[in-house]
Amino acid sequence: MQFLTSLLFAATAVQAHYTFPRLVVNGKPEEADWSVTRMTKNANSKQGIENVASPDLRCYSSQTAAKVADVPAGATIHYVSTQQVNHPGPTQYYLAKVPEGQSASTWDGAGNVWFKIHSTMPTMDSNKQLTWPGQNEYVLTNATIPAATPDGEYLLRVEQIALHMAMQPNMAQLYLACSQIKITGGGSGTPGPLVALPGAYKSTDPGLLVNLGAIQPDAYVAPGPAVWSG
Repeated sequence: MQFLTSLLFAATAVQAHYTFPRLVVNGKPEEADWSVTRMTKNANSKQGIENVASPDLRCYSSQTAAKVADVPAGATIHYVSTQQVNHPGPTQYYLAKVPEGQSASTWDGAGNVWFKIHSTMPTMDSNKQLTWPGQNEYVLTNATIPAATPDGEYLLRVEQIALHMAMQPNMAQLYLACSQIKITGGGSGTPGPLVALPGAYKSTDPGLLVNLGAIQPDAYVAPGPAVWSG
């Protein structure tokens, strides 16, 4: 009976977790899972990342993707999840420009190259609990590629930070993915601030070590740099 109970618990835990295998650009999804988005190490386990100092915090990828997607500046983007995103926490989007002479198909995104373009804030629901846009949905919240983003190849990174156990140190769970894209029709903006992943987050950041039952919605501060909007 104990063995059966353990199996049932493991199955339930997997169903409560998720991956983001498909990018959607202006309503059009990539043609197949993991064709533009790099397959993540948790593609089967669905487990999140708890160690924000791990190199996995960058893209969590087990391999690069086969294709690079054309994405116009100003486009609306989101990701489709394999399971319902049922844990409370913010959804954030980052971009990193591929250096000259390199390709989004192979570049690893190391260094102070990432800038944030979107972050969600919570509201209080009827049960007096903090809830975020996209929670309990299979589709992550929309973001916009800033119109001033310069043309070129980029890594696009999405993360959803599950905070249901974050009142304990190192128990926030990060679910993330990176896609290989080429931005076209962009502008001459100077994105920033630029940060490294890992490096931009500490386990003691108030957005990662937080008791959601003890704060008001406008008191939550997501980890990472300020959002660049162009």
